[in-house]
Amino acid sequence: MSDRLLAELAQAADLSIDWIDAHGQPQSVTPEAQRNLLEALGYPAQSPEQMRESLNSLVQRQALPEDAALLLQDQGQPLALSLYPAHSPYRLTDEQGNVSEGRLDADGRLPAQALPGYYQLDIRDTRHRLAVAPAACMSVPELCGKPRIWGLTAQLYGLRRAGDGGLGDTLAVADLARHAANHGADAIALSPVHAQFSADLQSYGPYSPSSRLFFNTLYAAPVTLLGEQRVRHAIEVAGLHSEMSRLEALELIDWPAVAATRQRLLRQLYRDFCHDPGQLQARFEAFCTAGGDALQQHCCFEAIHAQRLREGASGDWRTWPQALRSPNLGAVTRFAVEHGDELRFHAFCQWLTAHGLETAQASASGAGMGIGLIADLAVGADCAGSQAWSRQDELLPHVTVGAPPDIINRQGQNWGVAAFSPQGLRQHGFRAYIEMLQANLAHAGGIRIDHVMGLQRLWVIPQGAESQHGAYLRYPLDDLLRLLSLESHRHRALVIGEDLGTVPEGLRDKLAARNILGTRVLLFEQDDLGFVPAARWPADALATTTTHDLPTIKGWLAGRDLEWRVRAGQRDAELLEGDHAERAGERVALRQLLERQGMVSGGDDDACLQACIEQVGRTPAPLALLPLEDACGLEQQPNLPGPGDIHPNWRRRYPLAVGELLEQPATSARLAALDGARRETDDD
Repeated sequence: MSDRLLAELAQAADLSIDWIDAHGQPQSVTPEAQRNLLEALGYPAQSPEQMRESLNSLVQRQALPEDAALLLQDQGQPLALSLYPAHSPYRLTDEQGNVSEGRLDADGRLPAQALPGYYQLDIRDTRHRLAVAPAACMSVPELCGKPRIWGLTAQLYGLRRAGDGGLGDTLAVADLARHAANHGADAIALSPVHAQFSADLQSYGPYSPSSRLFFNTLYAAPVTLLGEQRVRHAIEVAGLHSEMSRLEALELIDWPAVAATRQRLLRQLYRDFCHDPGQLQARFEAFCTAGGDALQQHCCFEAIHAQRLREGASGDWRTWPQALRSPNLGAVTRFAVEHGDELRFHAFCQWLTAHGLETAQASASGAGMGIGLIADLAVGADCAGSQAWSRQDELLPHVTVGAPPDIINRQGQNWGVAAFSPQGLRQHGFRAYIEMLQANLAHAGGIRIDHVMGLQRLWVIPQGAESQHGAYLRYPLDDLLRLLSLESHRHRALVIGEDLGTVPEGLRDKLAARNILGTRVLLFEQDDLGFVPAARWPADALATTTTHDLPTIKGWLAGRDLEWRVRAGQRDAELLEGDHAERAGERVALRQLLERQGMVSGGDDDACLQACIEQVGRTPAPLALLPLEDACGLEQQPNLPGPGDIHPNWRRRYPLAVGELLEQPATSARLAALDGARRETDDD
């Protein structure tokens, strides 16, 4: 009885207690793990009485559709509203304030709407929010006027330009976009630009941000808004010139030193701005007003977090005094008033960064790119961060996201980031999800959703537990896809889903039906006959040579990743010889495919790399993305996933300034080969 009741509660809480592992074998979550997860999700389950009470609470929340905080309607389809009698009058107001009136049909349905968007719906004495979603996201042909395009992927932090002080910034992105467009590129896919913990100088992993609603202000290029004279003056007053020059000359990024230096510069710029804002004052005030409560709360979190660290206390908001654990408490309001200037400083930094990204996207569009910047949306945010603090009703602060045990990671993975609450999203009209999409699409022409499987399910783990004691948490996939389609149209943006790994059955079909591109990587495109010919790649996914978590093509050919895994302690040294032998067989198979397709003329690695680039270019993929590492023929990869910190993850810089990088003869030849392959594929 108790186990049946426990399973019933788990089902109501959106937990899947039965699942199929990476080996295709059925697995079940133990009753103990179910209880721990339910407790972490906020549903007491230690006794039958507690379980019944939790279950009743959940059942009561399963409201009729029209009781939801947001109604979702498919464009061109009527919406059933069972609470209202037939022919009830309604009034519909769109985002521009235009009003239309009518009546529900004979079946009590809201008539089909011709235009997608957000509406206010009034029926009798009740007001609803309504989202009318198009059938699919915008496609490459709709956005670019041609069936196939190509672009580059870049680690933003690694870009170089003269005077950057040791870290890539938005001005370098703008430079890269202009140069890439001259070679025929239509897109630049960037590493995440999410906000980090600005007071924690050791925090720089782009996929473990404090918030996905705001930006990492270290990427700001103040010169684009404030001008060269103000920036030179601030550098001189703060005495930063020699340190910036030192950092700029380093091969690897010194994140703590760079963060300290850039923050000193930003604070000096803010002091100068407060003293003499000039004509920019009104623009700053408009930015703060537009940012609203969300911006105020993020800036307040930054200020409290910094103060706690200065006091030697924990920066994790879950350990703060009770009076500070929610942005809606009176003590937080008083803190914001008392530290108003500090909050404005953080808003100033967000303003500079947002303007820099806006300028970079304008540069890309002005240079002729059909897409421009593609933002990278991390799968979650740090449980101890700003987004989890400000959106507690819609995120789950006591579970972390990861992956179950699989072929590569036998103990599973714990990524240490927070997940959305399925119940919280519904109850709040998907506010946190919508605002996150809007924030990341504000200055971009596309978005890449990391671990897109998370729109359907996420492996969640109780705080402090091992990853194998987790379970899959289900999400309202269809509703999330509707809203994604709507935001794609509102921002005229391409949507990409990173669907590498264990993908639930049927998910790829649903993504394809919504024009959401999947992801196919050359190194993974193999079957029983070897590497897959270009013509057999899918037409509903982007094609790429590699990713930031995988070796570059030249690194793969040389086995650099195999050696790094041994150095990092992830692989036993005595297995290295066998690993190299296996890789040698894969190299032969790859070269055989490329030779059969007429793409290799010569046996060296440079020729093989160029042939690999042509391979992805000749696929039917609507978008081919070439990482800068492969465009430049580099051997080292940006990130080596897994335990250990020996590998310099997220610290590598590109060897030359952006203005020179793509103009090197070998790099230009590779880009020309990709551009030519794309054009040939269009003509087929």
